[in-house]
Amino acid sequence: MDLELLARQEETLVFEGFDENTAWMLGTALVEAARVRNAPVVVNIRTPNRTLFHAALPGAVPANDEWARRKSNLVLREHQSSYRFGIALKAKHKGLVDHGIDFADYADHGGSFPLRVKNVGVIGAITVSGLASAEDHALIVEVLERIILFKC
Repeated sequence: MDLELLARQEETLVFEGFDENTAWMLGTALVEAARVRNAPVVVNIRTPNRTLFHAALPGAVPANDEWARRKSNLVLREHQSSYRFGIALKAKHKGLVDHGIDFADYADHGGSFPLRVKNVGVIGAITVSGLASAEDHALIVEVLERIILFKC
C-alpha cells in the first residue's frame, strides 16, 4: 500500500463533529459491513479514556480484543493509522522497538484508524481486529468513505 494514499485517507476521512450518537452509527455500520463478509472481527471505537462502541462478531476470539487495544493505543500515540505506521516502519527496515515502543501495549498492524474531527484533531481511534492487516484497514476506510464522503 502506498504511504501517500494512506496519508490522504487520513486527511480526507474527517468528521465535522463526533459524539456518542455518531459512534453508535459508525460502529453499527462497521458491524453490518463485517456481517456481510461473515468477518469474525471485533469493532471498537474509543477515545483515550472512554470506550464509545464495542462489538464482537461470531468467530472473533478474545485475542482480537487485545489486538484492538494495542492497535488503538498506537493510533492514539502517533495520530496516524496503525497500518500506515507499520508500513512506514517496514519501509525503513525498523520495528516498534526501534522507536522505544513496547509491543505489549502497541501494535503496528493494520486495523486502527484515527478518529479525526475538523478543527479539533484526533480525538480517538476506530479499530477492527480479526482479519489480515490490509483487510481490517480497508473495512474501516470503506465504511468511513460511505459515511463521510457519500453521506450514507
